[in-house]
Amino acid sequence: MEEIGKQRGKPTLRTVADATGFAVTTVSRALSGDPKIAPATRQKVAEAARRLGYVPDRAAQRLRTGRTKVITLLINPDHEFLGFLSQIQTGIVEALRGTGYSVTLMPDFIADDRIAVIENILRNRLADGIILSRTECFDPRVRLLLERGFPFVSHGRTEFTAPHPYVDFDNESFARQAVQRLVAKGRRRLMIVLPEKQFTFAQHLRYGFLSAVREAGVDHVIAGDLTLETPPGKLAASLLEIQRGPTPPDGHICVGEVMGIATLSAVQDAGQVPGRDVDIVVKQASPIFELMRPRVDTIVEDLTETARRLGEMMLRRLRGEAPDALHHLIQPGLIASERQLTPHD
Repeated sequence: MEEIGKQRGKPTLRTVADATGFAVTTVSRALSGDPKIAPATRQKVAEAARRLGYVPDRAAQRLRTGRTKVITLLINPDHEFLGFLSQIQTGIVEALRGTGYSVTLMPDFIADDRIAVIENILRNRLADGIILSRTECFDPRVRLLLERGFPFVSHGRTEFTAPHPYVDFDNESFARQAVQRLVAKGRRRLMIVLPEKQFTFAQHLRYGFLSAVREAGVDHVIAGDLTLETPPGKLAASLLEIQRGPTPPDGHICVGEVMGIATLSAVQDAGQVPGRDVDIVVKQASPIFELMRPRVDTIVEDLTETARRLGEMMLRRLRGEAPDALHHLIQPGLIASERQLTPHD
């Protein structure tokens, strides 16, 4: 028999079966992520498929099963984190590895008709499941997908009573921890810039922030004319004006790295020294703030882990698991700065 490594033409299921010693039906089920196939078998088959360059014939597969073997990720290109897209992609791809599923990206611009994108996917059967981001309190996309019974997972919660799969970061806890760290440094007037109010995490951030500042008995500022969606240049200019005002904040909570960079820029342009005149706490998802000087305190949101959970939950939903059991809330991770958490002299 001709050696597999020398076989000509496109590798097939039979090629993978001959390489692994499993039956063609076992290989097919393993590559489709069948939970009845042992994990070790699925891994061995997946590794052989990658080594041989086997790519499923998606057209034939779709005709045979009615499935596309595609997960669509709806993503807003503008984000408060640097490297957001690459980290989310990495985590989802890790979760889908060896299952036969691939992920496609579709832009989800906040100012556009967000329902039209969903309708297009459903009408043309472009995917077996959808992962949503930038989730709203009463997200019309979630309502539509629930009504249609189409598998999805949202990055973020909603206020709907009907359960649905989600993975979220505990933004309320983040805001509380950030306030506590600034108060421990002796800061008495704290400021936060929130996302636009329709997004669920804006409500969680607001509640955590207001609860913590009231408990601590410190003054606070919520910028009414600024949001995370404000362009960075305008954001930095507005923050500079605030820092040059008569009662500037001495503590800033930055929901994301773009906000952190804009705030640092404004503080220094105002002639103030971070760590002496003003303290800043940044929600960090990439290593960038570990390289920046002066150092600021950070609280970590692990986006790769979030995306891995999103991918795993999507697979579980596609296997038919009930949505009321598919919830995961990720807790903040801390990175202490080199400065001690003590009040300033």
